[in-house]
Amino acid sequence: MMLGTTGIRMRQALIVCASFVLSACGDAPESPEAEIREWVASGQRHVEEKDRNALMNMISPDYQDARGNKPADIENMFRLYFLRQHSIELLTRINDIRIFGDTAAELDLTVGMAGTNDGVLGFSADAYNFEMELVRENGDWLLIAGRWGEVGHEVH
Repeated sequence: MMLGTTGIRMRQALIVCASFVLSACGDAPESPEAEIREWVASGQRHVEEKDRNALMNMISPDYQDARGNKPADIENMFRLYFLRQHSIELLTRINDIRIFGDTAAELDLTVGMAGTNDGVLGFSADAYNFEMELVRENGDWLLIAGRWGEVGHEVH
């Protein structure tokens, strides 16, 4: 299946978005904000390790985004992206965390991503802004919805 540059970038963005939803392992941090910061760090590690199963555990079974993607769609995007990239490096910046009670949160991130591949240049690099909605289910933060766009473009 051939994808245009925009389609590939959209898939890369969704992969990174979904990667940030894995709940932290080990002892729970002290506050919901600290838990979400650890969750972002864990998601980054899982993307760089190309651990699709761990990333899928970060997504609520009820996930749906404005593009109509469901968890199975995201898993297929992970699979494709991870097959195309030999290595992946992410740089993340948390712009804002908003907590609603102890069960919901909104997270704004900027993510720079680079990967080595078999392309003409041998690497690719992009930067995206993400707006994510998280829910706490059974003590774990999970991605329930997300929007994203390339830095400098509208988030949708």
